[in-house]
Amino acid sequence: MLLRLPTSVSEAQEYLTQGAVPIGGATLVWATWQRDGFPEHAMSLRELPEANTVEPETLGAAVVLNRIDDRVPEVLRRAASTVGTGAVRRTATVGGNIVGSTLRCLLPAALVLDARAVILEPEGVTETDLAEVVAKRQLLLSLRWNTPITSNYVKAAAEPGGPSPLVVAAALHAVAGGGTLLRVAVRSEDEVFSETAAYHGDAGETLSTLWDGSPGRLPAPARELVGRQVTELLGRPGGR
Repeated sequence: MLLRLPTSVSEAQEYLTQGAVPIGGATLVWATWQRDGFPEHAMSLRELPEANTVEPETLGAAVVLNRIDDRVPEVLRRAASTVGTGAVRRTATVGGNIVGSTLRCLLPAALVLDARAVILEPEGVTETDLAEVVAKRQLLLSLRWNTPITSNYVKAAAEPGGPSPLVVAAALHAVAGGGTLLRVAVRSEDEVFSETAAYHGDAGETLSTLWDGSPGRLPAPARELVGRQVTELLGRPGGR
């Protein structure tokens, strides 16, 4: 296998045109390749500047999870810190977790930030909806979002070998013209969904709105965790 390491977007486009298979840290594909055979050409974005950005409103897809720090919102930072072991976080990438993984621990965090996906295709770079990128397994270059007022994230404890642990992410955003909007995303089993609710200073009213949506279908223990996270978030100084 020949591994390509482009240092420019144009070079990466050329390798894609030649049929190079994109990889991140390869933590999710190595065993498959060992079983089914390695591709002739692979491509990593680890040397591409646009894919390695860590900024308050941008996160590159090639960033390994242990590099995610307080430059990004709390919800993303916490999400990254819960993935696997320290050894995994030193290798696994943002793009691999969101697009290449079935667990997608970072996806709820990105959804509550209302993040947009910047993707790389042979034809060029475009910005698109994150859900579309996940569905089509497109090559993620980076995430972009607007800084929230405040955010939080929790992953419930889970039994080894059991179902994927419950994940709850939440963020409070300022709305143009005044007001605030709460975004909540939940991973339950292998399903990830999100809801939004206007927040006017009454946490109970906001939770009632959420229960009318998809979170209302969750089992009682999951609803309880969502309720705790939302109440904690809205009780912060920025949420009052």
